[in-house]
Amino acid sequence: MNRRQIQKALGLKDTKHVRKTYLLPALQAGLIEMTIPDKPRSKKQCYRLTPAGRDYLHKSKGPDRGKN
Repeated sequence: MNRRQIQKALGLKDTKHVRKTYLLPALQAGLIEMTIPDKPRSKKQCYRLTPAGRDYLHKSKGPDRGKN
């Protein structure tokens, strides 16, 4: 997903807030990675889940979540 898609999925409007509050911490934690790491400001930049990010999502959902 690109930044706009992530921002829309989260229902957020402020670009700087999305970057500072969501993208940078997720990158630093190793939960997502850039598809073009050599060009972080590229307009074609997208982000994808890392194995650690997939694992985090799987654990956060847990076996009992969503069964209501």
